[in-house]
This record gives sequence, structure tokens and C-alpha cells, in this order.
Amino acid sequence: MMNILVTGSHGQLGSEIKEIASHYPAFTFHFHDIDTLDITIVEAVSTFIKNNHIHYIINCASYTQVDKAETESELAFKINAEGPETLAKLANQYSSLLIHISTDFVFDGRKKTPYKEDDKPNPLSVYGKSKQAGEERVLQYNDNLIIRTSWLYSSYGNNFVKKIIQLSHQEETIRVVNDQVGSPTYAADLAKAILEILVAVSNGEHSLKPGIYHYSNEGFCTWYDLAAAIVEMTNRNCSVVPIKTEEYPLPATRPEYSVMNKDKIKTNYRIQIPGWRESLTTCMKKIQ
Repeated sequence: MMNILVTGSHGQLGSEIKEIASHYPAFTFHFHDIDTLDITIVEAVSTFIKNNHIHYIINCASYTQVDKAETESELAFKINAEGPETLAKLANQYSSLLIHISTDFVFDGRKKTPYKEDDKPNPLSVYGKSKQAGEERVLQYNDNLIIRTSWLYSSYGNNFVKKIIQLSHQEETIRVVNDQVGSPTYAADLAKAILEILVAVSNGEHSLKPGIYHYSNEGFCTWYDLAAAIVEMTNRNCSVVPIKTEEYPLPATRPEYSVMNKDKIKTNYRIQIPGWRESLTTCMKKIQ
């Protein structure tokens, strides 16, 4: 029996892993969030990993308030950089494997072709800088995986999809930016991919290939495209109007283009990735 620690278990990805955990009887899951296990407290995490003989750590814990991070940089770096460093260091000490979740916000969006894992990060926001710092600290230790994802949504928690559904019931017109391009990611798909990787590694089907990987649903769109698709699926009489980013100013700068190349994870771990529209439909049916 392999023991898995899932941090940030109250969030979107952690909740999706919790939902499908029973489908993986070879694993014993330990779900924790900051209220029961703070990843920045070294002694507490060390004791937990040692006492529970943790084989794998899936770090879903993250400071994700992108705009608030501009004025809460110390907290963002504590959670997004110091926390992952603690987990990586202890994973190394206790011979565990860490899978750390990162973001497309480590890129500046100036590229016009999908970002590869070895493209140089250049984050534009405090949030992106804190996540890049987390990556760098995790990479100091061997045999860990970093999975960058983008535009995450789920039936759990607060996210863009649920916000647009709410607005479609309240407003006749929704204005959404149409000059930022990326790939939506259904957290349930990412949760399954992570656990399939661990199954393959634990049973020897695939050898561990550490490093950085990209995962998002296939295809790409703008936030406007995504909002329009959501409203169409709600069958609400609501118009979605495209606007430019400058018409909806926010404290944190977003990358204009953050589509990621996923060939590496598909090749190394034979992961099959659904298209974003297909996964959005699945999530929408669950929400509704």
C-alpha cells in the first residue's frame, strides 16, 4: 500500500483528487489543508511524513489570489515558494516523490507558439514570480515533478466558469477580455492524470522521469471564447461582449498568450488529454 499526502485538499484540484481517490485502492490518501497541516511549518510536515510513511506528495496548496498578491507579496512567496521548498527538502530526506503544481503565469506571454517546458520563465506579476520561485526551489532537489497548468476550473471552489454562470443569471450583458489566449483546464482531468502517473510509476509500467511538465486541456481560446461557450451551455438570454484588456484593468498583469505545449507529458507518461470544450461540457453538466 502506497501512502499519498495531498496538500491544499480544500481547493479545486485537491477536491477533485479526493472525489476519485476511491478508484485507486492501491493508495492510502491523507488529505490536508492549512487548517490541519501548514506546509510552511517544517517540523509539523516532517513529523507527518515520517510517521505516516508517505511515498508521494501532491502539492495542491497555493496562494492563488493573483491580484491580491500584488500587495501581499510576502504571504504569496511564503506559500508558493517557501512551502514547496519545505516539501521538496523533506521528500528528499524521506525518499518520497513530490508532484508540485505550478502555473502558466511564469511566462510573459510574448511568445506566439505554445510554450515548452524549457522556455525561459519571465513572470509579469507577483503571483507569477512567487510560483517561479517555488519551481526553482523544488528543482534544487532530485526526482520531483512540477506540473504547470492553466486557467483551472472545477465544480468545486470559486473560478471563472462558475462566475460566468452566476453572471449569466444576473446580467443581460457580460463584458469579457478577448485578447488573452490560453487553454482552460478542468481540474478533474488533471487530477486523473496525476494519479495515473503515480499508478504507472508505482507498478513499474513507466520509469520516473522527473522535471517540469505542462498539462492543460487540448486546444486554446480567449477568455471571451470561454465565456461565450459557458453562456451557450446555460441556455440563458445573455450577451457576451468582447473587450480589450485595457478596458478591464486589474492590479496584476496577465500574459497575453500562455498556451503550453504538452508533448512531453503525453510522450513520457502516455497521458491522453481531452479537448477543452469536451471537458467544459462535462463540468457544466455536473455544476448544473
